[in-house]
Amino acid sequence: MLAATGLRYAYKPGQDLVFPDILASNRDKILILGQSGCGKTTLLHLLAGILTPQQGVVKLLDEDVYSLSGHQRDAFRGKHIGIIFQQSHFIRSLRVEENLILAQNLAGLPTDKKRIHEILQRLGLDHKAQKRTQELSVGEQQRIAIARALVNRPSLILADEPTSALDDRNTEQVIQLLEHQADEENAALVLVTHDKRLKDYFANHINLSA
Repeated sequence: MLAATGLRYAYKPGQDLVFPDILASNRDKILILGQSGCGKTTLLHLLAGILTPQQGVVKLLDEDVYSLSGHQRDAFRGKHIGIIFQQSHFIRSLRVEENLILAQNLAGLPTDKKRIHEILQRLGLDHKAQKRTQELSVGEQQRIAIARALVNRPSLILADEPTSALDDRNTEQVIQLLEHQADEENAALVLVTHDKRLKDYFANHINLSA
């Protein structure tokens, strides 16, 4: 379902980041561990087709992601990939519910408020649906970012440090939600982090070195 092979990326000549191959089938969960500067976020952006590597191939659902045009890649990502970024990138003038509706509409999908409130309820944030994102705590904003990534039922879930601002209780809740969503939607989950607490939740680990 996901096959990333031979990936190599350089921000500057002679400073190549070389990544291990990643193969994931439906419902697979992969934890990628590494300290700051080892290229965790870069790898996630390569898997999502946000960055284009100097070498390597990423195939998702038998589609060669890098062979798509920019517009095609954006549309493919919106429909098939749910991304939880380190920075939330919310539209500050919109309410929580409106940000999630926007995620649906940008993917070319109809508004589905039932789905939105189902996800918010699972994260314990349904009562925050009419709040603006700047009125939320950092931890609440992070959970809303997770809701936005899940709302379109993606085939691949990519998570960049989704628990960095959460305590142990909320960390467990978020990981359980991500794993449940991967199973429910027959999706693969790839999570990158330096948070060693998460090792206990994943059987499949990949360690990146700086």
